[in-house]
Amino acid sequence: MSLPPHQSVNGTDSGTQPGRARSGAPAAGEAVGDRFSTDEIFQRVVATADEEVESGTLKLYLSGLAAGFAITLTFFLYATGRAAFPNDATGLLAPLLYPLGFVYIIMGRYQLYTENTLTPVTLVLTRVASIPSLLRVWVSVLAGNLTGALVGTFVLASSGVFSPAAADAAVGIGIQGIETPWWDLVFKAMFAGWLVAGLVWLEHAVRDSISRVVLIYLVIYAIPASGLYHIVVSSADVFYLVFTGNVALTTGLWEFVVPVLLGNTIGGVFLVTLINYGQTENRFPESEGPRARLSLSDWLFSREISKPGE
Repeated sequence: MSLPPHQSVNGTDSGTQPGRARSGAPAAGEAVGDRFSTDEIFQRVVATADEEVESGTLKLYLSGLAAGFAITLTFFLYATGRAAFPNDATGLLAPLLYPLGFVYIIMGRYQLYTENTLTPVTLVLTRVASIPSLLRVWVSVLAGNLTGALVGTFVLASSGVFSPAAADAAVGIGIQGIETPWWDLVFKAMFAGWLVAGLVWLEHAVRDSISRVVLIYLVIYAIPASGLYHIVVSSADVFYLVFTGNVALTTGLWEFVVPVLLGNTIGGVFLVTLINYGQTENRFPESEGPRARLSLSDWLFSREISKPGE
């Protein structure tokens, strides 16, 4: 395996500076080679955010579509688990395979809405990307996620993939969500959004695939095990109920999808991104040069993105 110039096997330069990825983000910690500081994690998040906000709308949508299909796998496995362990009073057995769809998404670098409550928001907070550019990412990715979940659940509802017991369990999961009080859903979803955005932050702090898979599994498993809700999985719940004739689409969207979307967004943006942003000082790699802050009008109304050296 060839290494970048002046970079050793352990990821650090032969001098005193840490190794750098091509984007300029740290490839190793400066104080401790295998551990990043808060600033260094933020710089790595920014590098990912740059890639996302510069992607075309179609690319974002298609990546979100792939993530929506993967979430269908999570929906399918969770319902199957509920059917397999109907008498599990702890609720800890049915979600054992729930994280698999998220492993596909995060390791495959697909776009998931709740991940984007962290990465592109970092650029908006530092005023090098505008609010409309963030909304473009959010809308494109969420549209792809929902389309994938819609198609996936239509196939499940129209075929014999589910066993009869799993099909009943899938209906029960969705009905349970709709019957949960609206504001309870918001607060449950806030904690789920906190978990997923926190996962993205931590995922930028680890350096090997095994650690990432373990991290993804543990964090995502906590969502169904503790009765929390994720927007794309919840959308799959609602779409399945609609396709099986158990609920009207408008009812499912308002009573389940909207409060979960609101809660996930609040949890990701306010409980993770803003707090971690407040802990940082050096938010961009020194090697990439200064980045100009957008004017207030451009930040609010344009789709501008400030790049290094401009």
